[in-house]
Amino acid sequence: MSRFIWILLLISSSCFADMSGTKYIYLYDKYQQSHQIGKINFTEQEGKIKYQLDIDTHTFKDYFLSMKEMKCLEGPELWCYIPYPYHNPHFITQTDLAWLEHDLLFMYKPKGSFGANLWNGIYYKLKINSQQQIEGLAHSVDLNIIAAPSEQIQAPIKLVDLDESEPELRWLPTIVIK
Repeated sequence: MSRFIWILLLISSSCFADMSGTKYIYLYDKYQQSHQIGKINFTEQEGKIKYQLDIDTHTFKDYFLSMKEMKCLEGPELWCYIPYPYHNPHFITQTDLAWLEHDLLFMYKPKGSFGANLWNGIYYKLKINSQQQIEGLAHSVDLNIIAAPSEQIQAPIKLVDLDESEPELRWLPTIVIK
């Protein structure tokens, strides 16, 4: 391995190690108003960053939709938190944030619509920015993908399952963890 690549790897991993500690999770509406929904604690373990997510369900209201109790934020549309229901190893790497993305699933419900429609799923595609914050944009996804457990150890929702949504159409199109 060339010395230049080795130096880049060292710089990259040391910046990634700066992710350690407690950070707060904010959803931003299309008017850039923030809604803090929880916190997350990051610790480094064996070259990966483990995390423990704490969604503050006190900021959500209880709804009974399609025979299920759901925690939802109220706004121009309901924004319901959908906890990932299967095993999740709770780790991220510099280039793979899929498990955290699976822990931050939502479903939106337009005002006046009936029940919970999991095809109205929201998946925040995340990336680490230059300030060591995690940010993401809402993508549309049919959450029926996770109706049954995956037989794979990998996160079941893939890029091919996502549709770009038009941010101006959704109430909370952006997430930031800082």
